[in-house]
Amino acid sequence: MKYLDKIKSEVKNDENLIHARQYTRQGIRALPSAAGQYVIDKAPIVQWLPRYNPRWLIDDIIAGITLGVLLVPQGLSYAKIANIPVQFGLMASWLPALIYTFMGTSKDLSTGPTSIVSLITAEVVQDLQKEGFAPQAIAAAVAFMIGIYAFGLGMLKLGFLLDFVSAPVLSGFISAAAITIAVGQLGNLLGEGSVSGNVPMVTAEIIAKLPKANIIAAAIGFSGLILLFLLQFAGKKWGSKSKVIWFLSIGRAAIALILFTSISFAVNKPRKDPLFSIVMFKSSGIVKPKLVNLELVKKVAGRSIAPLIAAALEHISIGKAFASKNGYVLDESQELTYLGVTNFFNSFFSALGVGGAMSRTAVNSQSGVKSPLSGILTSGIIILSLYKLSPVLFWIPNATLAAIIIAAVFPLIGPISLFYGFWKTSFIDFVASQLSFTFTLLVNTETGIGIAVAFNIAYVLLRNAFSKSSVLSEDDLARLYSWEAGVFAMPKDAKVFRFHSAIFFPNARRLTTRIMDTIRIWHSQDAPEDKRSSDRVWSVAGEKRIARLRQKAAISYDPPCIGQVVLDFSEVNYIDTTALLAFEELRAELRKFSGGQAQLKFVGLKDCVRSRFSRRGFQLVDIGADFFVTDDCVFVYDSISDALKISSRPSSMNKEADVSSMEV
Repeated sequence: MKYLDKIKSEVKNDENLIHARQYTRQGIRALPSAAGQYVIDKAPIVQWLPRYNPRWLIDDIIAGITLGVLLVPQGLSYAKIANIPVQFGLMASWLPALIYTFMGTSKDLSTGPTSIVSLITAEVVQDLQKEGFAPQAIAAAVAFMIGIYAFGLGMLKLGFLLDFVSAPVLSGFISAAAITIAVGQLGNLLGEGSVSGNVPMVTAEIIAKLPKANIIAAAIGFSGLILLFLLQFAGKKWGSKSKVIWFLSIGRAAIALILFTSISFAVNKPRKDPLFSIVMFKSSGIVKPKLVNLELVKKVAGRSIAPLIAAALEHISIGKAFASKNGYVLDESQELTYLGVTNFFNSFFSALGVGGAMSRTAVNSQSGVKSPLSGILTSGIIILSLYKLSPVLFWIPNATLAAIIIAAVFPLIGPISLFYGFWKTSFIDFVASQLSFTFTLLVNTETGIGIAVAFNIAYVLLRNAFSKSSVLSEDDLARLYSWEAGVFAMPKDAKVFRFHSAIFFPNARRLTTRIMDTIRIWHSQDAPEDKRSSDRVWSVAGEKRIARLRQKAAISYDPPCIGQVVLDFSEVNYIDTTALLAFEELRAELRKFSGGQAQLKFVGLKDCVRSRFSRRGFQLVDIGADFFVTDDCVFVYDSISDALKISSRPSSMNKEADVSSMEV
């Protein structure tokens, strides 16, 4: 009996079990409201559609039609990259825009086939096609697994796992993949036929086939390439001054397609054998949906991780960039959930994997799009092409598609200055970028990104194993504890954040995002009225999220505007390129949120960390230094108390205010 009483007592008083019971009760109480909010968050259209301004409709119609016209040649081209029949490129293009209307959290993002995902898919198609499987069936199986993986990451909010692919690794990978795609299309450009493999293999094969090149096809291909680059150049130089030139520039792929398809029709229609290779597009509409081959699913399960990483990183990076530019918040978990849903259902139509595309997103934003509603028009144009334009698309020259592909991927090749920036900032990041670039170029995409990520993880583990501890002097401790004891009162317009470990690619984005979230919760926006118009911020999801967090924090008053943000780096002895990029974004977001009024202040920078910031281009100014101060300057202090002695808003100082800080 005593034994049972002892067990009961242990169970009752065990600290872990007490916490488990406490958290369980809290979870049960919060479950109904949390579950309801979770469901609503998965269909963002429910939140923004009631506030849709009818005046936006014409902008969304124009953007939707423009994007649909652009997506037709790109869909065909990217199917060509993936080594599947071109009609399945359009088959992959109609559903994503439609689903994004209901599930998307970006008004600008355009989803559909992309060059990078198509390239990785092509490698899988090339290997498994030898076993007798149809190319489109293999591509559909890859899309199916991308959908499963992305849906799981999004629903469980595990998107942070993608942070283990650093910015330099991604830059090297994308640049090498773009070169691989461009070189792989030289065979079609010269009329030699499709060539696949890594760059050395493809180059050797193209050179060997040069005597068999089709002069007419080469003339069409290079003429198309020149036309595309000329229109692109004209758009950059005069597009801002002329609406006609801007429209011709963004529609250059469609213009090239129409022009050279017309020439092909006129030349080849009377002939039994075409003078040059054409796509021979055949489609009677949307194919009947069917479940993917389960045997294929097993074979591609492991090889679908690389295209998942490429699609997710490209999609979220593009979405975040345009969200920051246009003043709204992107929900990363929801975007991953969307990627999962659209790839899963797209696979039923024998479609290849899809994601966000930079060029189309830029065009969408420049077209003045106001909401994801434009996706309905985009989807409609693709469906129209599948049902009605098959006889026309049949005559497209393969050389023209090759020219469109090369022109589309050329801007993805990172300039030498980008990699030189990695060299100046961090040798390790430079090595990682070059590993990714070299192995992707010389072997394949999976090996390239795999080796680079493994190198980064190995470096981090080794670095942590041999980390050095720092000793604080008595003066440092005295300054720190005197402030915490209340000797210096916290201004109402200030927020202090203290970092407790190295800041690098696995944690940088989360840290800076949490900082901005905290500022939005505890402070009001101080931007000009014209920058806060409802016409600019179309989505209300971000507003409602901050409102819920303010309610949870019991903030019932109008919070003060932010005047100064102090970041304490005293315990940080390492920072990498991804973190520096994150702090650049933080500075830009803070400036936008505060209307340019808030000061960003750094405290306790160690020499190694300060050197990284300086080499990245941050203008760090010590108080009292003889330096010309600009808006981009960041002031550096020895202690938090020193940083808080000077306020950007003296009237907001309050000696009786509570000390408000957050440890990140």
